[in-house]
This record gives sequence, C-alpha cells and structure tokens, in this order.
Amino acid sequence: MPVSLVFTSDTHVPKRARELPHSLWDAIVTSDVVVHAGDWVDVALLDLLEERSRRLVAVYGNNDHGALRERLPEVARTEIEGVRFAVVHETGEAKGRELRCAARFPDADVLVFGHSHIPWDTTAPSGLRLINPGSPTDRRRQPHGTFVTAVADAGQLRDVVFHAVPPRT
Repeated sequence: MPVSLVFTSDTHVPKRARELPHSLWDAIVTSDVVVHAGDWVDVALLDLLEERSRRLVAVYGNNDHGALRERLPEVARTEIEGVRFAVVHETGEAKGRELRCAARFPDADVLVFGHSHIPWDTTAPSGLRLINPGSPTDRRRQPHGTFVTAVADAGQLRDVVFHAVPPRT
C-alpha cells in the first residue's frame, strides 16, 4: 500500500519564520508520514507537528536544546512500506558525504538529513539515497525555501518532488 511522505528540516520556527509556510502545512496534514531532520529551535513546533501529523519521525539538530533533545533522538530509524529510512541532522561536509554516510548507515535505503539548508538528492555507490529537503523558512544561498514529498511503495521510494516555497512578502 503506497505511503505518502513529507521530508522537512531546518524549520527554525520562530527564529527564521513565525510559522511554517501554508504549502508545507497542507502537505503535512494530508501525508501519511512526516520526517523532520532537525533544527526545530522551539518545542512548540514539535507539539504542533505531533498534533497534526498522522505519524512523525524526527530528530534533533544542533540548534535544538532542552525539551527537544529530551524528546527526540539524534538518529531515527524506521521502515516504511519496505523502505529502510535513517534520519539525522548533520552529515558533515559535502565532499565525501555519500561514502561517509553509506559507511555510517549500511542498513538504510534512504538517509534524510538537514543542517546545510541546501536541497540535496544523490545516491551513494552502495545504493544509499541521500536526501536533504533544504529549509522551508531559511533559504540561505538558495533561490527559495524547499521541502520534499515522496511515496514509499513496495520497497521503493518514488515520486520524490522538491517543492519551492515562495518567499514571504
């Protein structure tokens, strides 16, 4: 049975934005599973995502402290529709990332990560797919914020789409 997914990271609410973009909220409430790869900044957003998501898989990031670190792991692992996921905030520098992460997560099919705010979608020689959804609220050097939707189905991750978040006006 296909499972709809949303990947997000580096939301930094309320420091970079007062709230998540409406397009991301729409995706969250209609998806089966939401994956957040850290840097929430405030536990209030975690509470909201837990309330509005059917299922939440999440980790803390380097900007998360206190209750966020008490409630969330550094690394999360789950299997969804035959796809083995690992979630972590930081993976280190871009150079050598695929090989480094393949060695660290040999039992995962997909690694969702954050930290850089830069959208990323590559596959290591081992077959590990690495996805960074970017940030929906703090685009840094990118033309716009982003988040990802995808589908896990019969052991495959498919329909991976990076969604642009229009700048706030």
